Amino acid sequence: MTVNASAGLPATDSAAESRPASYTLTLSCPDRPGIVHAVSGALAAAAGNITESQQYGSPDTGSFFMRVDFTAPGSYESTRAPLEPVAEAFGMEWELHRAGAPVRTLIMASKDGHCLNDLLFQQRAGNLPIEIPAIVSNHKDLAGLAEFYGVPFHHIPVTPDTKPAAEDQLRALMEELDIELVVLARYMQILSNELCSDLSGRAINIHHSFLPSFKGARPYHQAHTRGVKLIGATAHYVTADLDEGPIIEQEVIRVDHSRTAARLAALGAGVEGRTLVKAVQWHAEHRVLLDGRRTIVFN
Repeated sequence: MTVNASAGLPATDSAAESRPASYTLTLSCPDRPGIVHAVSGALAAAAGNITESQQYGSPDTGSFFMRVDFTAPGSYESTRAPLEPVAEAFGMEWELHRAGAPVRTLIMASKDGHCLNDLLFQQRAGNLPIEIPAIVSNHKDLAGLAEFYGVPFHHIPVTPDTKPAAEDQLRALMEELDIELVVLARYMQILSNELCSDLSGRAINIHHSFLPSFKGARPYHQAHTRGVKLIGATAHYVTADLDEGPIIEQEVIRVDHSRTAARLAALGAGVEGRTLVKAVQWHAEHRVLLDGRRTIVFN
């Protein structure tokens, strides 16, 4: 802070006001020579300073992926302008984000609260760059948890007969709240193919790693009877193919014969929460790019 010498009063810190803004650029396009050079030149034209850059060329799909953190002194529009002709020339799918801007996230859960609690706790602790304007559930069991964290709770019951109306209600809520990301935190309802398509690339689900070996109720008890030695979880993008979307993150831990079924379930809950939090964090930090049925994760 500077001080007005004549009045002895604080004055505006012009240096702080003119500090360059931070941005994250992500892009994908057919791989060819000159991409990095062209992108760097466009950022230089915007007086940008690159602070981190990662890139990957997929030998399987022939696609190139890039994520760049940089600072620039101009407005968002003036920073974006030099990138537009480069993106057109290379046929890029690209996004420019203000770094650290929280992603507006709707969380959906049913009765199990461990994943929901982990997300809410990590967001409140400042470890997740997301904003949570609402929680949606098909049951009322988690209303108290939502109240504890001060997040509005919306009970939208779902039956086979009411599912289309329930999804219409969900769509209206997402539009009203300007939702950018949906997280299924142990939401035990299958979304329609139409809704999955609408949410392509912006809905994340979590499931235990036993699928498809132990489907249905009490999977950890089923695993216990089979003497499993590894348990874990998979976080992935939602698609119409149930639990088969592009994988963002996975974690496994070893167990042995001494673990009871209840202990397996408790350990599994911890793994599920950690895995989902990590996937949401990487998505919100714009570190995940889609490569067909796979993901490229710059972490």
